[in-house]
Amino acid sequence: MLKNSSLLPVPVNICFSFSGPAQNQMQFPSGYGLHPQNYIAPSGHYAQGPGKMTSLPLDSQHGDYYSGLYTVPTQNVVTPNTAGQQPGAQQMYGRVLPAPHMAGSALGSFPGATSSASHVHTSASVNHHNSPAVGAANSSVASQGFPSTCGHYAMSTVSNAAYPRVSYSSPPAGDPYGQQMFTSQNAPPVRPIRDNSFSGQNTAISHPSPLPPPPPQQYHQEQSLSGYSTLSWSASGLPSTQDNLLRNHTGSLATANNNPTSPVADSLSSSVMQNVQPPVSSPVVSTVLSGASSARTPAAACHPAEPAASVTQPSELFQQKGVDSSSTTSSASPGPNSYDALEGGSYPDMLSSSASSPAPDPAPESDPTSAPAPAAAQPSKVAKPFGYGYPALQPGYQNAAAPPGAGPPSASPVYSGFQQYAQQYPGLNQLSSGLGGLSLQSAPQPESLRPVNLTQDRNVLPVTPVWAPVPNLNLDLRKLNCSPDSFRCTLTSIPQTQALLNKAKLPLGLLLHPFRDLTQLPVITSNTIVRCRSCRTYINPFVSFIDQRRWKCNLCYRVNDVPEEFMYNPLTRSYGEPHKRPEVQNSTVEFIASSDYMLRPPQPAVYLFVLDVSHNAVEAGYLTILCQSLLENLDKLPGDSRTRIGFLTFDSTIHFYDLQEGLSQPQMLIVSEIDDVFLPTPDSLLVNLHESKELIKDLLNALPTMFTNTRETHSALGPALQAAFKLMSPTGGRVSVFQTQLPSLGAGLLQSREDPNQRSSTKVVQHLGPATDFYKKLALDCSGQQTAVDLFLLSSQYSDLASLACMSKYSAGCIYYYPSFHCTHNPSQAEKLQKDLRRYLTRKIGFEAVMRIRCTKGLSMHTFHGNFFVRSTDLLSLANINPDAGFAVQLSIEESLTDTSLVCFQTALLYTSSKGERRIRVHTLCLPVVSSLADVYAGVDVQAAICLLANMAVDRSVSSSLSDARDALVNAVVDSLSAYGSTISNLQHSALIAPSSLKLFPLYVLALLKQKAFRTGTSTRLDDRVYAMCQIKCQPLVHLMKMIHPNLYRIDRLTDEGAIHVNDRVVPQPPLQKLSAEKLTREGAFLMDCGSVFYIWIGKSCDNNFIEDVLGCPNFASIPQKMTHLPELDTLSSERARSFITWLRDNRPLSPVLHVVKDESPAKTEFFQHLIEDRTEAAFSYYEFLLHIQQHICK
Repeated sequence: MLKNSSLLPVPVNICFSFSGPAQNQMQFPSGYGLHPQNYIAPSGHYAQGPGKMTSLPLDSQHGDYYSGLYTVPTQNVVTPNTAGQQPGAQQMYGRVLPAPHMAGSALGSFPGATSSASHVHTSASVNHHNSPAVGAANSSVASQGFPSTCGHYAMSTVSNAAYPRVSYSSPPAGDPYGQQMFTSQNAPPVRPIRDNSFSGQNTAISHPSPLPPPPPQQYHQEQSLSGYSTLSWSASGLPSTQDNLLRNHTGSLATANNNPTSPVADSLSSSVMQNVQPPVSSPVVSTVLSGASSARTPAAACHPAEPAASVTQPSELFQQKGVDSSSTTSSASPGPNSYDALEGGSYPDMLSSSASSPAPDPAPESDPTSAPAPAAAQPSKVAKPFGYGYPALQPGYQNAAAPPGAGPPSASPVYSGFQQYAQQYPGLNQLSSGLGGLSLQSAPQPESLRPVNLTQDRNVLPVTPVWAPVPNLNLDLRKLNCSPDSFRCTLTSIPQTQALLNKAKLPLGLLLHPFRDLTQLPVITSNTIVRCRSCRTYINPFVSFIDQRRWKCNLCYRVNDVPEEFMYNPLTRSYGEPHKRPEVQNSTVEFIASSDYMLRPPQPAVYLFVLDVSHNAVEAGYLTILCQSLLENLDKLPGDSRTRIGFLTFDSTIHFYDLQEGLSQPQMLIVSEIDDVFLPTPDSLLVNLHESKELIKDLLNALPTMFTNTRETHSALGPALQAAFKLMSPTGGRVSVFQTQLPSLGAGLLQSREDPNQRSSTKVVQHLGPATDFYKKLALDCSGQQTAVDLFLLSSQYSDLASLACMSKYSAGCIYYYPSFHCTHNPSQAEKLQKDLRRYLTRKIGFEAVMRIRCTKGLSMHTFHGNFFVRSTDLLSLANINPDAGFAVQLSIEESLTDTSLVCFQTALLYTSSKGERRIRVHTLCLPVVSSLADVYAGVDVQAAICLLANMAVDRSVSSSLSDARDALVNAVVDSLSAYGSTISNLQHSALIAPSSLKLFPLYVLALLKQKAFRTGTSTRLDDRVYAMCQIKCQPLVHLMKMIHPNLYRIDRLTDEGAIHVNDRVVPQPPLQKLSAEKLTREGAFLMDCGSVFYIWIGKSCDNNFIEDVLGCPNFASIPQKMTHLPELDTLSSERARSFITWLRDNRPLSPVLHVVKDESPAKTEFFQHLIEDRTEAAFSYYEFLLHIQQHICK
């Protein structure tokens, strides 16, 4: 049955022959191979391959973050093997034993839904220095990570005085210190910048080619396996409460293990994907689209750059014996065959059977098990802690001792190699004691520990923004530390033991914004990326240099050689100063990676737009806004000359568009068989953006009116996504899906699950999880083929976002939601879509990304939050990465940190930029270790803590129930304040005391309970609630906090006092007001910043001068009911108000909608719901909430 084309505006051509090169052959052209997926899919896991729909990862295990009784499961986890690399040596892989499986089932485990994007990681961690009986080399959370890189810092256009862009040749043989280099480049030596503000330009640094390296030293590495331990909320001596989290697991925050760790696989074969041949009963209608007829002469035959075929790595590589690893990465190394081997986990140089002595440097095909043991170390001459002529290190680097696990007892023959280092450099034994300077005993009590009586001092909200606390480090280390905007911890003082953390009753975790837009970023081009031989940490400001030739890792304490190339400092153009290199002077850097960090050649940027064109979509009018935005930003799409683009529309059928160069008009190809979707012309549906730009513009101009008269009410979203997956599989890229209703046809169809009568329920909120696993399965397929799916939901009715969101959650996409969207009836939403699209289409993007977080030995990560897919125990697969994506991770303390005064965390993001460069962006955070409970409380980052708790509460809501999550949030306040109260002597029974660092904790928790995601008793649409939960899981902290606790300002009295200057613009800085109606006056005007929406509340008696100068209305009565803009008036008050609002709007992932709300108007209801401190019918006021907390503590 042919598709009737009479709905199109002009007569169409109907034919049964295809006009593309693949006329009868339904397969991808040569070179379009599926990218090999290097992760294991054992029984019970989903194997990512074309057309293979096996079972999903197990979803039956759930961890309780607060319960010490729960053991994190390690079911079906296979830890990947990683390859050691030696400069100039053949890359080899070691065969290792599988990690022991640990099944966990205890109190606090819940059978839950499958939609949570939080993943409990269960692989045994690796301890490199303790256990002598090691049978397998497993990847440790603390020792494995992936690099990260940034994609929009063109090397040829970057210039900065601090980091001049120059290319270096190797120093002449007769000039070992490089004095005669740069005869044509006279950049003066400049002092490197140590400021984390990142103001200025991005900087590219090229490093010289390495000199011939000295003979490599021999090292040996040890490992032991230990399981992850969850955080316990039990503490001796604490008053028992009715809702105690330890005894009542329904009141604690459990993190659902809805997506168990998917391990790295041996190697999937990269077979070419075959398209399904169209059956006889599946007609394809080819239609020449109407519109401006192009008079262009068909150009010569186009030869678009085809993506390189995927490199198939034979699984036999995993059968080879392990070899010693290298601390450097050379482009001459053979290509790795898995993502885990790309960036490197713990390299298996310790797996030799002759483990009693260090392994020698292997030949390309040497067998380390048969290598003879080298001669014993000669102890006759001990090296100085710092070499000759070597400048004195900063105070933080000196006298630091290795942790106790770094050097095992001499009685153990297994560790002789490492022990030689511990004995050879006794000066290191004092390294740790001088690093911190952290003792608080002799210093006066810090302000963060000042006791605050919350029931008496109710005005706890400061008038200025709340900044992240500064870690208690010495000044030098503080200057070098990572910016909290990119990387911060819930506790800026890490407890020495898990017992101390349990006693504090505080969550421990990290909040990350790894791909944040930066105005200054050191970009480093070097032949050698210096990394630890053992844990693969990137060299950073917190390593210690023993002398010119050796540096000590700050995570695993391994001593490494300094490569010859690293001896040269490009900033000072001098030799012998590795500690002054930009990698060691900046905690955030970006490396240009070599081919060693690639599984295949960098693919072009590919963008596919999947558009709903059903009757609902046409009525909503979003096509006009989308097509206009694309026309305006077509040249601004990130990419290069290879950028490709495609379009796919759907209703009850699927419409493809042939835009191949040489056609006079775009051709529509209609596939009506949605049960077995195929690609009619696979090689002409994604076209080069620059070569087919005119055809693309013709299509965008025609689309808004092409379906004007359609009566198709059905939506075949599932089949359209299946077609998109097939189309994108060869290269990967970004799929942008625009949907306006509940999918009603084909695979993935959904039924309405919302009961409008239950929107105000105070009891059970159902259907927070997905109704089907179709979208999750398809998302895992997409992730495996490096394709991310971004969802734009523009719906006026229930669309089951809980199910549709899985497409973005597990493919590292993002979600945009526009309730009650209509381009004419709801102009504010139309404007928001337009502004969001401008940001979405032009922001930078990274492809084929992976991210790993490493931490100091003794710490471990067990749960991640965000939009991603877990490829192995600690490796996050991010098909796309964007600057608006945030992540969180929960930590536990597995081993005592008593012998170190500092811990460090490092996140590495490896990605391909839109220009085709492989890059690694690295952030390193350093924090002190403390031994007293007071010091732990002094270092609480309350905003980071509340954001981590919010992520955990979302998981608990889906896996258990919303009421359990709410109870657990309340108990988090009760337990932490109760634990703090137990440390205070002579505490009055009637007082609710909190340290100054935690004085905002109850307020923030109350705000979270009143947020759409967790509120009860207030009418909340199910899609609205689910979207709020999705935002909590993926928003960076800076934006999430505005959603949790909005900022309120009075704007009818703006002055230049305290104003800041931004881009030659004066921006007023009014004080913050607490969120209570008692702060509102009828004579004033107030602005509330809720993150994604702004409210301007105008009092009934507001000054008419302000109303006229700012709103352009003569008086209060003349203000329109639906006002969404401030007019540009030539008055001082207007300039100040618009300048302040513009400043608040800048650099946000979502463009806020502005609503002007008149006092006593019906629209004020939504405004007053954000007044957190006031009572509502279903929720406490802030003071009542404090009394409720105090009552629980006193029980």
